[in-house]
Amino acid sequence: MLPSGEKRTYTLQKNNSKRLSEPLVIVLSFLAILLPASLLLMHPLDSVTGLSFIDALFTATSAISVTGLGVVDTGTHFTVLGQCILLVLIQIGGLGQMTISIVLLHMLRLRVTLRQSLLVREELGQTKPMNMQTLVKRIIFFALLAELIGTLLFAIRWVPEFGWQRGLFISFFHAVSAFNNAGFSLFSDSLSHYVGDPLVVLTAASLFIIGGLGFVVVLDIIKVKNFSSLKLHSKLMLVGTFFLLLIGMFLFFFLESHNPNTLGGLEHSDKLLAAFFQSATARTAGFNTVEISALSNASMLVMMCLMFIGAGTTSTGGGIKVTTFVTVALATKAFLGRRKDVVVFGRTLPKQVLWRSLAIVTISAMFLLLAMFILLITEQAPFLVVMFETVSAFATTGVSAGLTSTLSDTGKFVLIVVMIVGRLGPLTLVFLMTAPKTTKLRYPDEEINTG
Repeated sequence: MLPSGEKRTYTLQKNNSKRLSEPLVIVLSFLAILLPASLLLMHPLDSVTGLSFIDALFTATSAISVTGLGVVDTGTHFTVLGQCILLVLIQIGGLGQMTISIVLLHMLRLRVTLRQSLLVREELGQTKPMNMQTLVKRIIFFALLAELIGTLLFAIRWVPEFGWQRGLFISFFHAVSAFNNAGFSLFSDSLSHYVGDPLVVLTAASLFIIGGLGFVVVLDIIKVKNFSSLKLHSKLMLVGTFFLLLIGMFLFFFLESHNPNTLGGLEHSDKLLAAFFQSATARTAGFNTVEISALSNASMLVMMCLMFIGAGTTSTGGGIKVTTFVTVALATKAFLGRRKDVVVFGRTLPKQVLWRSLAIVTISAMFLLLAMFILLITEQAPFLVVMFETVSAFATTGVSAGLTSTLSDTGKFVLIVVMIVGRLGPLTLVFLMTAPKTTKLRYPDEEINTG
């Protein structure tokens, strides 16, 4: 007979094996919000003409994944109640459902378990133990403060134009949508009517750039206030974001300055403003001040590259993330320079980070190719348009080349899956489908020919 201590150990391990994994809990909690929300959006009180289940599911997915793609016009198809439901979904999607659950438990004065803290840490991408309740409170406070400031700035333009009640609601809706990188707009042409308005354009851009940096980066900046003392993650995010914005702005200005359907008819200062906005919005914000379908093929390729890279980890944006892209670029540079380690800002990146970044890029590319392949079969649309729409959905960007509104039901379902994977992250689903395998065996090395 085994000693009692060993028996208790076995019982504990058996119970732990039956517990749901962190990725599975995150996926199930996502679906637990998504499906009831879809049914709500089908109700006549929320939609002017009603929605089919697939359209309601698509819209709810687009909102909770903070994508912004729409099969119907948000401003005219949904009632104020329906628009408020979309706002709630956008806020939950931007902050994360596990983060929201911690807030609710705190408000109800219920104990937050270690398991729940681990789930929030998983969702926020934290690798080190920390006080999750304190971090969540700071995140919520910062998000609400940013949205309030954005609402007040938008109100300067829209209250005189639409009146107090309507103007404040439009301002609040766009502030929440912009900060959470959702891209939903109450205007049929997004923000195209305000292409030359610095107040609207810069306010919106500031909101989704700050939201796209990631809460942990913003809190690090507030705490440290000195670039050299920032964490390596924050440094890479700030430098990477700056150069991506600058390069994107230059390319859009260069490629579209003489296009009469985009920047060609604007004043020089407005061209710069529009080019900057498109560079910023391409990295998962979803708003637009020029007609996307009128962009040149080269500009659409630039947008797809920016969308694929996306925003920051733990941010309201999507994509493979800026730090993933920077890590892969640095690893490539180190390989070409025949260096054994990847060093940046006086720090060596762990091999595990390099493997994870490579896995994210590889899995994302393979998943996108599969989704594109299916859509090319189900939809009668040019390859470039299908490619653009798929990348936009995966990166939770939400800018559209016009395909979404004409999708078949099968195509809508494909993009629903793409948006969910894009928001939760491809690795989350891979970890969900695979079990970790550990071994102490070490096999001999042998070279193979590559390249």
